[in-house]
Amino acid sequence: MAAIRSLITGGAGFIGCHLAEQLLREGQEVYALDNLSTGSIDNIEHLKGRKGFHYVIDSLENEHLLAEMIDRSDVVYHLAAAVGVKLIVESPVNTIETNVHGTELVLKHANKKRKKVIIASTSEVYGKSTRVPFREDHDLVLGPTSKGRWSYACSKAIDEFLAIAYWHEKRLPVVVVRLFNTVGPRQTGRYGMVIPSFVKQAVQGTPITVYGDGKQSRCFTYVGDVVKALVALSDHPGAVGEVFNIGGGREITINDLALLVKEKARSSSEIVHVPYDQAYEKGFEDMPRRVPDISKINHLLGWRPTIDVEQIVEKVIEFQRAGTRLEEAAAV
Repeated sequence: MAAIRSLITGGAGFIGCHLAEQLLREGQEVYALDNLSTGSIDNIEHLKGRKGFHYVIDSLENEHLLAEMIDRSDVVYHLAAAVGVKLIVESPVNTIETNVHGTELVLKHANKKRKKVIIASTSEVYGKSTRVPFREDHDLVLGPTSKGRWSYACSKAIDEFLAIAYWHEKRLPVVVVRLFNTVGPRQTGRYGMVIPSFVKQAVQGTPITVYGDGKQSRCFTYVGDVVKALVALSDHPGAVGEVFNIGGGREITINDLALLVKEKARSSSEIVHVPYDQAYEKGFEDMPRRVPDISKINHLLGWRPTIDVEQIVEKVIEFQRAGTRLEEAAAV
């Protein structure tokens, strides 16, 4: 029996590279496509030359190439997107165009050959909803269009609408996943991801910067748990045409997270608070709580996260320190 062939858009990104590893472990053939706008070639350096792994550095906008890579594949994991609060606030046009148009192209070409597509969405689509925990059939409550901060949530909601429309109208097999704060080794804090940012500051002994009052809470999910859920959903016929939350089970405030990182890193860093207006833009709004209801994916697959936030922080600290040692050795 021939190996399953999977295409990962955003394959050199944080989640994409871990997904590629998981698929290769399962004996699949993996094609990774990435333009390196937020991904990094370092993320897949260790996969180069590995049997079954292929990568192309190019854009989804190269439709001829995209169509060819989809033709070669049995399943498409569409992870390519403009992500991170900082990037979204600074580049709302790029956020909207990248997310919406990229998904349009993937679905259009997948539909020509009836290839299954797993669409990565985000917990951001729940917007300012206060109905916690968030369930997949809850209403989405987005901020005004005058606030660029909501462009990411809106663009990903459009991606979801389009994907489900392809299923209902054209019977293209699609699965939509809403990811809640995925974290792990190789994630960068460059675009506002909080745990790698805190860990880097703690390891370097610089102030740990908490945006806002720190009372906002999140649920963090280990990347290894996430990629296992993605693969399992792609294999299950009952997932087609559905939307699933994938998230951690423990809610933690950002203040408590900063304390946890400081403790685990044995850091002397002070914890300082930076107003949202100073960190991002005037009038920036944040979601006070972001908690997933994961009963739907649990009922279908029996999936639950296996790595808690303490272990996630420990793994990110270990990765950060290993990277720092390599940099110091290279500088000698």
